[in-house]
Amino acid sequence: MDLGKLMTPNIFIFVLITMFMFFLPSFSILNQTSVNPRVCNFYVGNWVYDESYPLFDSSKCSIRKEFDCLKFGRPDHQYLKYRWQPHGCNLPRFDGKDFLTRMKGKKIMFVGDSVSDNHWQSLVCLLNQAVGGSRIRTATSNSTTSVIYQDYGVTISIFLTHYLVDIENEKIGRVLKLDSIKDGEIWKQQDVLIFNTWLWWYRSGPKQPWDYIESGGKVVKDMDRMVAFHRGLDTWKKWVESPALNPAKTKVFFQGVSPFHYHGEEWNEPAATDCSKQTAPFISGTIIYPGGEPLASKVLKAVVKSESTKPIHLLDITYLSQLRKDGHPSKYNEFRGMDCTHWCVAGVPETWNLLLYAELLRLQ
Repeated sequence: MDLGKLMTPNIFIFVLITMFMFFLPSFSILNQTSVNPRVCNFYVGNWVYDESYPLFDSSKCSIRKEFDCLKFGRPDHQYLKYRWQPHGCNLPRFDGKDFLTRMKGKKIMFVGDSVSDNHWQSLVCLLNQAVGGSRIRTATSNSTTSVIYQDYGVTISIFLTHYLVDIENEKIGRVLKLDSIKDGEIWKQQDVLIFNTWLWWYRSGPKQPWDYIESGGKVVKDMDRMVAFHRGLDTWKKWVESPALNPAKTKVFFQGVSPFHYHGEEWNEPAATDCSKQTAPFISGTIIYPGGEPLASKVLKAVVKSESTKPIHLLDITYLSQLRKDGHPSKYNEFRGMDCTHWCVAGVPETWNLLLYAELLRLQ
């Protein structure tokens, strides 16, 4: 039967317009990237001033008190106005409804320390603004907090863990076990995993949440922290490559090392001892940051980029975040302590989520 003969010209035009409008969202999102985004390096570029930023109003989102810089009095707002511009292509502008539609029925989990919480809170604020008025529920269980977008069947969770590997209480005290991961049963149920760890590996004294380290069957009081970090990452990678994780179901990302800004010589201001009074990004004429790449980042890349039986995708946020000496809370948090480790929300973490969004689009 020739359907064309059964349609009047008006009905035929209506059908064509309807089909066009149905596919338009996907076309428009993908066309915001370069002609061939699959070969573009999203992580090499520069920060440009953009009046359309920030991407959400932080006063309308519930934000952890360490990250809510405007609420706690930050007087300058210029740090909110910068957009990451890769060389040779564009990142898609974040579209929360499109994100949730593409992720319909799926579970996304951030796994890591408070920097992962930074990342997660930014994504939740982006999504909440996009679908305000829809059914949104929050649930907390042990180490996990989840936001459920009920109209889409999407769950966005944060699983807090300092090291990814285990800490266990034994007779001798708290033991950091570099060869053990027991939380994987929870992780493997997810459709997208975004891992992160580094912040706690160098901590010592009262802030150190363990008494001994166990590695290779040997228990020691302490060891070179970079060696311990490397061994912990090796254990994590073995978990990713184990039969426990199904790559057909679960996409695995690792967030690059988030930089600190306590030493001004790293951005050519040797007199600066922290990030206070920083109101603009470091402008570099090259792709090399004066302070160089952190050793922890090199170790992470060596593990993530080494030969693997399963795909692991690096969200390489280190360099672009190094340029943002202005993006930290500094003293504008509830505790009034100097914080040049975490990031203001709204702020730099939205770019991390743009990169996650772009990578997910690239994988589809």
